[in-house]
Amino acid sequence: MNVRKFAITDASFERSPGQDGDVFASNMIDQRHGARITVGFGRYGPNQSLEERLAVDDVMVVLEGRLSVSTDAGTVTAGPGEIIHMPKGESVVIRSHEQGAVTAYVTYPHWQEALG
Repeated sequence: MNVRKFAITDASFERSPGQDGDVFASNMIDQRHGARITVGFGRYGPNQSLEERLAVDDVMVVLEGRLSVSTDAGTVTAGPGEIIHMPKGESVVIRSHEQGAVTAYVTYPHWQEALG
């Protein structure tokens, strides 16, 4: 695999699996490319909510807007330039705020394989 660079304009967003809200993901690198991690971009419309038990370790870097992640232990909120780590097995509720959000994410292992 060669060194590669990606921009949000390279992303082809698809609705997040099992969701009917305005929450989209775009894998830029994943198992199809021979990588051991998945790297991509996420896009959340205003005031969206996504609830799930994580099948992978997930790291999100907020690029635009704000996101809050709630667990039984409490809530963290992140804005541009901040990182949220969500460990495998954690039950989370991810909420975007009134301006929505754009993120970059890294998961290990591949989230598509873990959900399949």
